[in-house]
Amino acid sequence: MSAEPDVPEDGLPEAMARVLGDYERHLTSERNLAPLTVTAYSKDIAALLDHAHRLGFTEVAELDLRTLRSWLAKQQTMGRSRTTLARRATAARVFTAWLARTGRVPSDVGSSLGSPKPHQTLPSVLRVDEARELIATATALADDGSPVGLRDVAMLELLYATGMRVGELCGLDIDDLDRDRNVVRVFGKGRKERTVPFGQPAAQALDTWLVRGRAPLARAGSGPALFLGARGGRIDQRAVRTLVHQRIADVPGAPDLGPHGLRHTAATHLLEGGADLRSVQELLGHASLATTQRYTHVTTDRLRSAYRQAHPRA
Repeated sequence: MSAEPDVPEDGLPEAMARVLGDYERHLTSERNLAPLTVTAYSKDIAALLDHAHRLGFTEVAELDLRTLRSWLAKQQTMGRSRTTLARRATAARVFTAWLARTGRVPSDVGSSLGSPKPHQTLPSVLRVDEARELIATATALADDGSPVGLRDVAMLELLYATGMRVGELCGLDIDDLDRDRNVVRVFGKGRKERTVPFGQPAAQALDTWLVRGRAPLARAGSGPALFLGARGGRIDQRAVRTLVHQRIADVPGAPDLGPHGLRHTAATHLLEGGADLRSVQELLGHASLATTQRYTHVTTDRLRSAYRQAHPRA
């Protein structure tokens, strides 16, 4: 028997397709989600509606809890991971809540839909000395004064200082920096705005980049972007990821991390330094405190490891 596809192959009934289009517009214009997030949610819901269509349904009003559960069960038999199943269950609940809220269905059939808890894997992070060596290595490589080298140091300093996401870094404009207060305005998921402080090392690296590095790369179409690529356009996420992997590879013994690993590292070092969970949640732009609490497990594991190594009766 052929496996059920993740997205419809033959198209949805007109009524379902129309609702799916309305939902995509809602995600884009009303919830202000990033294009990749909209695409992921839309594919999940398209797959759900395709499953319902294969069961003989032609309208979203026919969706029921049994159909939602059978959709998830079908994917489980196809070997989908617990993380994927949990994400798709969430997507289904958000969709049915929207259907009910907008009057397309009389009640929210997905409100009681359960989902498997994904396996929690603790993120790898750099030690404090490894983070210092990361910056030192990038700084040494920028000694020739090249614009790209100065930019790379400024980006690494800012990523580690603020714990911002790579997409947030790439979206920064010059006016988002407030050098009088050493804070940066960040637009996170759903275009939610927050203000994040950074320290003097990051401030100095940013000043050097803006004074000596940015102008040689700037072109007519550079606009207000804070960080520029080699051709003068706004830096893209792929270039930042490549940079982080390359520079961390220069640190002996350090785990292979990308920009999100630096975000984990910043959060862990803040908590180890005594910052409270609420402050770290605000700095990182987490919607839920539970997300931030993951980092307490990381710090506890590191404390336990240090205890075992150092205490004579461990």
